[in-house]
Amino acid sequence: MTFEGVDGSGKTTQANLLVEALRAEGRDVVATREPGGTELGEEVRALLLEGVEMSPWAETTLFAAARAELADRVIGPALAEGRDVVCDRYLDSSLAYQGLVRGLGLERVLELNLVVTGGLLPHRTFLVLVDPEVAFGRTKAADRIELEGEVFHRAVDEAYRSLAEMYPERIIPVDGNRAADEVAEEILGRVRDLS
Repeated sequence: MTFEGVDGSGKTTQANLLVEALRAEGRDVVATREPGGTELGEEVRALLLEGVEMSPWAETTLFAAARAELADRVIGPALAEGRDVVCDRYLDSSLAYQGLVRGLGLERVLELNLVVTGGLLPHRTFLVLVDPEVAFGRTKAADRIELEGEVFHRAVDEAYRSLAEMYPERIIPVDGNRAADEVAEEILGRVRDLS
């Protein structure tokens, strides 16, 4: 399962709450994040978020490289062992940010990511939706992408909503304007329905 949303949406909080709830139920859960989750992924994360300006394709391929490593070294093996995996961001981030907002093309970015991950897609993606202005106000604009500004983040929100319409069987929009525990309860209920 993956969690998506604009920066400040509460997706990281919800991913962490789901991991805690599943572990409390005795499930074997691997928690990870993107970019990151591996030694290489964390190096790429620093470059992407704290590094220099870069072209959209350079950005996209760096995300894809980190994702390839995560899929190969963490997610794939965990799934093969029958473990649950909860990831804070995954492929849908690239589809929204680079494919749609940066204008590289949804199909081209999807194709690249399917190749590098061996076609590994999440069973479900929880898209935590909040008003972009509220989300933008929650962030401290600390990294290169967060510094893009409110107009950029509104476009990302619209891109995510479009993805939810395109992939309704996989992407589940969740109203993130409620108390965190209320949102978490809804998500846990939906996960239980999948089991």
